[in-house]
Amino acid sequence: MILSDFDLENYIKDKRLVIDPIGKDTIRENGVDLRISDEVAYYTDEFNNINIDISDEEVVKKLYTIEKKVSEIIINSRSHVLLSTVEKVTLPDDLMGFVELRSTAARHGLAMPPTIIDAGFSGTITLEVFNNAPYNIILKPGTRFAHVIFARTTTRVKNPYKGTYFEQSGVKTPKAMK
Repeated sequence: MILSDFDLENYIKDKRLVIDPIGKDTIRENGVDLRISDEVAYYTDEFNNINIDISDEEVVKKLYTIEKKVSEIIINSRSHVLLSTVEKVTLPDDLMGFVELRSTAARHGLAMPPTIIDAGFSGTITLEVFNNAPYNIILKPGTRFAHVIFARTTTRVKNPYKGTYFEQSGVKTPKAMK
């Protein structure tokens, strides 16, 4: 079951779902909008057009450069960045979320693979964003950018999320895939 604005307001009021900070325009008809923070991870140019072993932890640590407290985020044409939400989201063990790009951003040529927020997760959300447009795109921190649709699981999960990205704050670069 997908939660409506009425359901979301009650989950938040009862503190079963926590979104912090929450704005007047956060809750939408059937989901919530999240804003991008002032932090961005840019892909390191030295790795362009070479083979990368993504199971090599030392190489993976060098793939991105994180910039904090930026006044604008520039996503070059045909490149990708990692962004973070301003909001920290904490889900109970019977709720999960589907994170999608807001349609206006997509209409400008941006794309984001679907992201799942697992039941029990807590932290900011790292967003993988690709610029498909033939021009560079400038984003401003604080812009409503992602939309999350929440769904109740049929039962409480036995093992709420406690993985690598639990309690992340800001952009979290990928771990090595083992």
